[in-house]
Amino acid sequence: MSPPKVLLALAVLGVSAALLTGASAQVPSGGDRPAATLSPAAKLPRGDRRMLRDIAQANFAELAAARLALQKSRNAEIRTFAQTMVDDHSAALEDLKHLARAKSATLPDEPDLKHRSWMKTMQALEGEQFDKQYLAGAGVSDHRKTRELLQKAQADAKDPDLKALAREMLPVVERHLAHAEQMALR
Repeated sequence: MSPPKVLLALAVLGVSAALLTGASAQVPSGGDRPAATLSPAAKLPRGDRRMLRDIAQANFAELAAARLALQKSRNAEIRTFAQTMVDDHSAALEDLKHLARAKSATLPDEPDLKHRSWMKTMQALEGEQFDKQYLAGAGVSDHRKTRELLQKAQADAKDPDLKALAREMLPVVERHLAHAEQMALR
């Protein structure tokens, strides 16, 4: 065999061996963050699937609210915060989608009914009234709930990959919450 064919054969054997032995797979994560190493594909326990869905739901709600804020708000600080929400929650959602695919889990593809209803109410608001409600709802209240959800996932999830993803997301959500609380005080 020629050297390139030998290398190709070794690479194929290495991948095959990894698949047969159940070695961890590299799954790309969103954005510029390093790829997460996932444990072998296994279905998530029911409680873990629910937590994964709830975390995804929270990210969809944040994205929808932030996109609305980018359309409606004229406040530069609110718009900057909203763009950060779009960037960070889009990346988190990509990570969640990768995990869901690897674990054969299904995620929602839009905000839940409660958040869709809230968004309709927000559509009618303008100016300072919109900004204040956006910060109180999506900025503070929803981030507090998401923080609790991520803490629960870290403590109670059975799947190590879900625990790791919650641990990775928590500091970002805490940073968002702190920023929103600071803006809401002004």
